[in-house]
Amino acid sequence: MRRNYSSGVRVSPLNDLTKLLKLHVEVYHNARVCGDWKIETDPEPAGKTCFHMATQGGCRLSVPEHDNWILAEGDLVIFPREIAHSMVSQQPQKGAQQHLLISQSQNTAGTSMLCGEITFANPGFQVLLDALPKVFVIERDDSTPWLTELLHLILAESLSSKTPSNPLLDKLCELLFAYGLRHFIEYQNNNIGIVALFSHQKITRAVSAIHKKPDHEWGLISLAAEAQMSRTQFAQTFKQLSGWTAMQYLTWWRMQLAWSYLDTGEHVATVAEKVGYRSESAFSRAFQKNHGLSAGAVRRKGKADK
Repeated sequence: MRRNYSSGVRVSPLNDLTKLLKLHVEVYHNARVCGDWKIETDPEPAGKTCFHMATQGGCRLSVPEHDNWILAEGDLVIFPREIAHSMVSQQPQKGAQQHLLISQSQNTAGTSMLCGEITFANPGFQVLLDALPKVFVIERDDSTPWLTELLHLILAESLSSKTPSNPLLDKLCELLFAYGLRHFIEYQNNNIGIVALFSHQKITRAVSAIHKKPDHEWGLISLAAEAQMSRTQFAQTFKQLSGWTAMQYLTWWRMQLAWSYLDTGEHVATVAEKVGYRSESAFSRAFQKNHGLSAGAVRRKGKADK
C-alpha cells in the first residue's frame, strides 16, 4: 500500500523554509534624525540584504527607477539585494542634520530610523532572495499585528538603551526580517520562483512530502502521486511554476537541510543518510556542487562557532 506522506495535517512548506533561515542582523543605524536630514545609500558593490523602519514618525523613501513611498510609523521596507535609495523627512525641517540617541531625544522633533543589514550563513538561500523584487514595503495595519508588536518591543529596547544597538535589538530585528519575508511571500507576492510551488493547491502536497521525508527515494511518479496529478501534468506544472524540475528542488531542499545538520556538528555520514544519500561520497559531491563548500568545512565551522 502506497504511503501518502502529505496526508493529514500539513505544516506549510514556507514555514519549513523559515525554520532553516540562519540569519544575522547587524543594526547599523538606530537614532533620531533631526533637522534638514537625508539618508542616502549607494552601495558599491550592490547586493547586501537590508531593511529600514521608521520607529517614530515617518519619512519619504525614494528608489531610482522605482516607485517612491511615504513610510508611516512602523512600516517596514526590505531590500533583498540593496540598491541605491534615499530617505528624507516627511515634512520639511530646519537646522543642521543630527543623529541623536533615541533614549535621550524624545523631546526633540525628528524621525527615529532603524536600519540593519542581514547576512545568511547558508548561501543556498540566495535562490530565494534572487526571486524577490528589488524592494518591497510592508505597511503596519490591521493585517500585520506582528509589526505593531515588534515595533513596541524595538522601541522599548531603544528607549532604555544607552547605545544605538545591542545583541537583544539585533535578535528582535532578526524576527522582524523573518516575519516580513514570510508575510510578503504569503500575502503580497506568491508567484516568484520556487515560492510559487508553496501556494499551488496540488504541487504543495508534493513539496510537503519532500519536506516531511527528505530521505525517501522520491521519483517523478511517486511525487506526482502525492500531488494527485499525472506524471506529465505534474512535471510540466512544476517547471512552469518554478523554473526547476521536481528533482532539482528535491536536491536543493536536501542540501539546505544538510547544511543545517552539519552546522550543529553532526557527522557527514549521518547527515548524508538523513537526507536520502546511501553514499557519503555522492552526498559530498552534491553538497560541494550546491554550496561551493565541502560538507566537512561547514561542519568544522559550525563546531568552531559554538
